[in-house]
Amino acid sequence: MNAVSLRHFTEADLPVLRTYYVPERTDAEIMDLLAQWNAGTFRGKRFEMFAVCDGDTVVGMVSLYQHNGYIVSAGPEVFEPFRRKGYGEAGLRLAYEYAGRQGYTIASAQIRTDNEASIRLHEKLGFLRDSEMTNRRGNRVYTYLKQL
Repeated sequence: MNAVSLRHFTEADLPVLRTYYVPERTDAEIMDLLAQWNAGTFRGKRFEMFAVCDGDTVVGMVSLYQHNGYIVSAGPEVFEPFRRKGYGEAGLRLAYEYAGRQGYTIASAQIRTDNEASIRLHEKLGFLRDSEMTNRRGNRVYTYLKQL
């Protein structure tokens, strides 16, 4: 793993998104998706989608979503050939560092109770388990929190 960085997706990323993320979509549909991601908001709240890059190679993505004025969550996705190499951890660290610079003070994560890898990752990043509940999709989840 070289220097991992985050950046917004561009039109040049169409091939990697088609290959690893949305193979069933046309270029026009992917461009619409990029426009939504790069709009900076979703349902009236701050939202950003970043490419996780190792040098010039896009290895995954991470989203940041504002819950309220100071709480944010991040959702990582590492593409199949790049998994189990530390990119999820690096991408989340960079996303939460960025969120802290944007003024967010608390990170929140809902993690399925059977997702041991994500639980370990979030605990490694300093998250603390707050509660257990059933989410709106009917899945048992833990809520994790971390001060940024």
